[in-house]
Amino acid sequence: MIRGRRTRGRLAFALPFAVILGLALWTAPRWLLPRIAAYSPGCLYSVRTTERVVAFTFDDGPDGAHTDEILEVLRANDAHATFFFVSSHVPGNEALLTRLVAQGQEIGNHLTRVEPSIRLSPEAFDAAVREAGASLSRFGPVRWLRPGSAFYNTRMLGAIQRAGYRCALGSVYPYDPQLRSPAIASAYILANVQPGAVVILHERDARGPRTVATLKRVLPTLRSQGYRIVTLSELARRQPS
Repeated sequence: MIRGRRTRGRLAFALPFAVILGLALWTAPRWLLPRIAAYSPGCLYSVRTTERVVAFTFDDGPDGAHTDEILEVLRANDAHATFFFVSSHVPGNEALLTRLVAQGQEIGNHLTRVEPSIRLSPEAFDAAVREAGASLSRFGPVRWLRPGSAFYNTRMLGAIQRAGYRCALGSVYPYDPQLRSPAIASAYILANVQPGAVVILHERDARGPRTVATLKRVLPTLRSQGYRIVTLSELARRQPS
């Protein structure tokens, strides 16, 4: 009896906390990201504009199994995006990168491996920036770099800029690596997107089919709302000087 009361008491405490946490995460692009961007300058999170444009970005490719499917959905919706590729995934996918650039899509630098960039030594980070850049730039201009796992510091930012890149993160992150539901990811994006937003999705392995399904839900809806889906470089042209 006493144990049952304790369990109910814990649930009564935990449920409101879970609801509050869920609401905080669901609305984070509207209240948290602007504060992070203000206190962590140097990376592009979004662009202030009234024009209905939004940038979609994809991390961790190329993926021979799913990148082509993403390209097909983009083409069907007259959309362009920026693909942050990991250079160790390029071998065997060279023709895919050539097709991607020919379609008007953009390549970004996501370093050499899927790992938290902030854990690398300064020397290892600099080497990864250069190695990935040399590999990816064979296929087209590479203007943007996204640190692995999104964390960065001032020293990393300086290295990114010295290498000739702009640092890019994003404003709408639907937790697609953690939550395996395209329906939830789609609802999150549509609830939080606004002019100038930068959406982050992933395309490697099991995440690829989920991203394809998410795009099939989201892109037609955004187009019906008057949005254009553009590359980061196209979006950044709207950034106030």
